[in-house]
Amino acid sequence: MSGFDNLNTDFYQSSYSVDDQGQPTGYGNSNTEDPYKQGQYDYSQPMGYPAPGMMQPQQPYTGQIYQPTPAFTPSPTQSMYGSSFDDEPPLLEELGINFDHIWQKTLTVLHPMKAADGNIMNETDLAGPMVFCLAFGATLLLTGKIQFGYVYGISVIGCLGMYCLLNLMSMTGVSFGCVASVLGYCLLPMILLASFGIIFSLQGMFGIIIAATIIGWCSFSASKIFISALAMDRQQLLVAYPCALLYGVFALISVF
Repeated sequence: MSGFDNLNTDFYQSSYSVDDQGQPTGYGNSNTEDPYKQGQYDYSQPMGYPAPGMMQPQQPYTGQIYQPTPAFTPSPTQSMYGSSFDDEPPLLEELGINFDHIWQKTLTVLHPMKAADGNIMNETDLAGPMVFCLAFGATLLLTGKIQFGYVYGISVIGCLGMYCLLNLMSMTGVSFGCVASVLGYCLLPMILLASFGIIFSLQGMFGIIIAATIIGWCSFSASKIFISALAMDRQQLLVAYPCALLYGVFALISVF
């Protein structure tokens, strides 16, 4: 048994003694009272708080009961475009379609002697020309001619040619959209020529006279609008000649 006691003494080697039991510990009971209970704790000792510069100063509460101060202020862009549909512009205005201007341009083409408004004609409005090109192709379709590809192809080539020519002749210059808009609106009398082809044949003297009249009508209207929008005084005949060549091709499609 003495060997067994020596083994236990060697295994449990510790510095703990019975005299240390009177020292106060954080978990056991001791005879010394807690300094927090006696009011002897020194609160002037620095604690482990962060430095004042590391924390943001607390903002004073300025709201009212049931009316808290909003934490997010909407920007001017959000206030300008509200969620209400009343503040949004009309759809036709966003698409650039103005029926009043379309009607005025149409009346200008139908009345060759009427003075053209250069401010209105200088707009790049392609809604009317697209409708007139489609109507011209549909009228040719009623005569048994499927010429939609030729109509749009010749229109694009003619607009490119007139765009280059007018930029060389005018001092201010012109945009491609303006040229396409004017030439498209002046295609309206050509629809009338295609409508005559539904009733009777245009391959005769009477048809040639009508076709020549329609060509002169379209070219005169287009040249009048161009010289009014571009301030090209005394140059109407020079502009009317290439316009007549372009509308002459459409007339050949309608007649033959």
